[in-house]
Amino acid sequence: MTTALLADDERLLREQLRARLAEVWPELELLAEAKNGAEAVALTEQHHPDIVFLDIRMPGMTGIEAARAIAQLPTDEGATEDAASSTSRRAPWHGPEIVFITAYDRYAIEAFEQGAVDYVLKPAERERLQVTVERLKKRIAERGAENGPDASGMQQLLQKLAARMQPNPPPKLRWIQATVGQSIQMIPVEDVLFFVSDEKYTRVQTATLEALIRKPIKELVEELDADMFWQIHRSTLVNTRAIAGVTRDLRGRQLVAVRGRPERLEVSRSYAGLFKGM
Repeated sequence: MTTALLADDERLLREQLRARLAEVWPELELLAEAKNGAEAVALTEQHHPDIVFLDIRMPGMTGIEAARAIAQLPTDEGATEDAASSTSRRAPWHGPEIVFITAYDRYAIEAFEQGAVDYVLKPAERERLQVTVERLKKRIAERGAENGPDASGMQQLLQKLAARMQPNPPPKLRWIQATVGQSIQMIPVEDVLFFVSDEKYTRVQTATLEALIRKPIKELVEELDADMFWQIHRSTLVNTRAIAGVTRDLRGRQLVAVRGRPERLEVSRSYAGLFKGM
């Protein structure tokens, strides 16, 4: 049976697409629903669906960012025995087909022209969804003779889509204005080792000082250079130049060691693909 996962931050649109899918593809098993990109990545890793329907614009981790993370998830090396039966076996999982849910036709056309993914325009119409379903059935059937989706082609497509969503990105932050004791200091971003946020403040840690700002992590992600600062948790950004190493604790969690600091920063499951192979 073909399986799927659905991710959209709007509940009504999830319900509508779920109902439409039940009409045009009643055999499809919907394994789970996610309200944001991070949930979509975690649930994909947990359930190994054949298809992931991703809203292209979601708060926090967008659909494109989630698709990038999903493309980095570890896949099965070979078939494994189904725990429920000693005679039935499931096929190895090489990653899901991606279908973007979007209200922005220009992104959908770009994705379709590349041939790496399909798309559904909001609100989902039965006739257009039927076309998507037929394409998905064909692609999944053809994967028996392949090793799954073309990962390199997918990554190239996602980079293009991300660029189209921000054709004129604002300049990256160069300084952080932070409170240190009773004073305000201007901290060069390259001096920051990591950012850790709670509900009210974000901690800015350098080699020589600790400061506080009110800017949340989700805003910093958009304003900082993504090559310099990696998000490893919904509340943590780390300077890649400051990473001393990555280890695992007894519970299997990845922990990032930062040069010159005693902290070990936890990597959430949604971002574990950044350190694939560790």
